[in-house]
Amino acid sequence: MLSEVVTDALLPVYATFPLRAVSGHGSWLVDDEGHEWLDAYGGHAVASSGHSHPDVVAAIADQAAKLIFYSTAVPHAGREQLAETLARLSPDPLGRVFFCNSGAEANENQLGLARRKTGRTQVVTMRGGWHGRTAATLACTDGERYEAGARRAGVSLSRKVPFNDVGALEQAMDDTIAAILLEPVQGFSGARTATQEFLQAARSLCDRHGAKLLFDEVQCGVGRTGTFTAAEQFGVVPDAIAMAKGLAAGLPIGAVIAVSSLVDDIKVGDLGSTFGGGPVPCAAALANIAVIEREDLLANVRTVSEQIVSEAAKLPDVVRVHGRGFLLGLELNRPAADVQRALWQHRVLTGASTDPRTLRLLPPLSFAPDEAALLLQALRAVLV
Repeated sequence: MLSEVVTDALLPVYATFPLRAVSGHGSWLVDDEGHEWLDAYGGHAVASSGHSHPDVVAAIADQAAKLIFYSTAVPHAGREQLAETLARLSPDPLGRVFFCNSGAEANENQLGLARRKTGRTQVVTMRGGWHGRTAATLACTDGERYEAGARRAGVSLSRKVPFNDVGALEQAMDDTIAAILLEPVQGFSGARTATQEFLQAARSLCDRHGAKLLFDEVQCGVGRTGTFTAAEQFGVVPDAIAMAKGLAAGLPIGAVIAVSSLVDDIKVGDLGSTFGGGPVPCAAALANIAVIEREDLLANVRTVSEQIVSEAAKLPDVVRVHGRGFLLGLELNRPAADVQRALWQHRVLTGASTDPRTLRLLPPLSFAPDEAALLLQALRAVLV
């Protein structure tokens, strides 16, 4: 197992897992000693169609052989096709698409669109919310270390209210608010799910005050909750949705999908991203979505999620199972980090969260019933 930093050239980012991955297939990573690890974390919810799906690999290689890159200064059929595909898969009337490079950038741009349209600057966000590491998204992310980064950049913090507290949301709203930004299923906080009542209230309050409702589906979108967008499960349509992580199965891409009324005044030069919508990431995203549809992975998410939820709820020390689909949080009565490390002895990867007692499960959408059984077996062995 990897036990030490190999080079000082890299600045530290995330706490690292105890393996050096050299390849991957489906729900499995292979380390430099040839051992296979069950990946119930999916590389931060990114490996939606699994690691190195042959169709995605072929699409990347084919496009790279033809044209690796040109900016949006040159039209490209793959970019246009992906925009049409996202419009088709998003709830009506969402259908206007802007491509960028990451979830933070997508959130930053949908915030900018809301501020532009309303002429206001203030934003309401949720306790437990996570939206990115740019200055504007740090200001909307919950947690002192992130808010401190926004303060250093001179950016005003959002108004944060408790998640699912309709009364607090009502009190936070006034005619200075440009937008409410929220995750329908919060990721980093431990897969906390919004109530339908809360999302309906957010929609109603935005309409009443002339604000925009923005969904951050960077983690919970692209099929992770069992439908392509999480929004459609709640019957609430926002003014824009941000997507990223699972969109291209590992290549960097972000997208904002907006209603026409939010972007009807956008002109050439108002938006921009050098690498946004590049040919290779678009090819990967199109292949990834095709795999999700052809292999009926949304149905797989719903079915295997029920298996995991029902069995995990019976395990010792599991207090509650949060989330939907393959964005799950096991709330424990012991530190989640201890359980995460113990699972490494079984070569199983899971995620932590900002709640120190919640273990996150974010497997590929292709995570099979027998793989779920292996995960549950390892959990049983650890939670004794």
